[in-house]
Amino acid sequence: MATPSPNQRPLPGRRTFLASAAAVAGATLSSAATGRREFYTAFVPGSLGVRADQAQSIEMAARHGFESVQPFPGDLLRDGVERHLDALRKHRLKWAAAGLPVQFRADDAEFEEGLASLPASVDILHKAGVDRVGTWLSPAHDTLTYLQNFRRTAGRLRRVAEVLADHGMRLGLEYVGTKRNWTAQRHSFVHTMAETKELIAEIGSPNVGFVLDSWHWWTSQETGEDIRTLSSGEVVSADLNDAPLGIEREQQYDNQRELPLATGVINVREFLEALVEIGFDGPVRAEPFSRDLSEMEDEEASRISGQALRRAFALVD
Repeated sequence: MATPSPNQRPLPGRRTFLASAAAVAGATLSSAATGRREFYTAFVPGSLGVRADQAQSIEMAARHGFESVQPFPGDLLRDGVERHLDALRKHRLKWAAAGLPVQFRADDAEFEEGLASLPASVDILHKAGVDRVGTWLSPAHDTLTYLQNFRRTAGRLRRVAEVLADHGMRLGLEYVGTKRNWTAQRHSFVHTMAETKELIAEIGSPNVGFVLDSWHWWTSQETGEDIRTLSSGEVVSADLNDAPLGIEREQQYDNQRELPLATGVINVREFLEALVEIGFDGPVRAEPFSRDLSEMEDEEASRISGQALRRAFALVD
């Protein structure tokens, strides 16, 4: 799918975010009605075991046929935004989602320190035209009960969302459905789509939605119908993975996955078809946590990952 140059128009602030969200909802109806794929492949080097800075990531994404690339605020600040925007335009790439640089799962001091430095990171991302940020939810805690963790997490992420909304940015939350993870500590926490909906409702910010991962969707025993309960505006980004053969779903290890369509254990077609139907229009990355992939040369790992995503997308193109 052809990709346009990055949008450099000013992004909406918090006061205009509700109006912007309404516009997104209208676009969602339009794109969903066409039945065509609106989402795009994302090159996120760390997810593939690849080491690359911003400039290297852009060039690698272009060489291996990706449609977007993860933004790194530190590199954008160090090198200057225009240098990297020029490279994006040259290769007809767009930005994928940035990672959230705030340790909201840590103690109060570390969280407050990260929150204090967030505006600087968000400002440079905003100048580059980035409008999506993602993070993950830890599915268990040793000392906090579910309700204590729920209240603390909602309160912290509400404050994070306010900073992002001031720059017209959306925050995606990824639930972790792997049973070995949500049973690994004394108190389980949010680890399904339904629970994440409740957390997002408690946060109460219109710019907070999901990072949907086919792995966690599958380990949570969810279906395409669950995805169809969401609107495009509620999905910030997505991850696409497969699972190893010969291991029961409840015995899977979170850090031992496969590239999309590698085994056929996860119904990638069902996942992607549902995203098409709701009109999702964001980045999709592979996050296989594969030892074989991480031991490859960076170029080969990038090439194989790009091919895997394109093969998966061909199921719904």
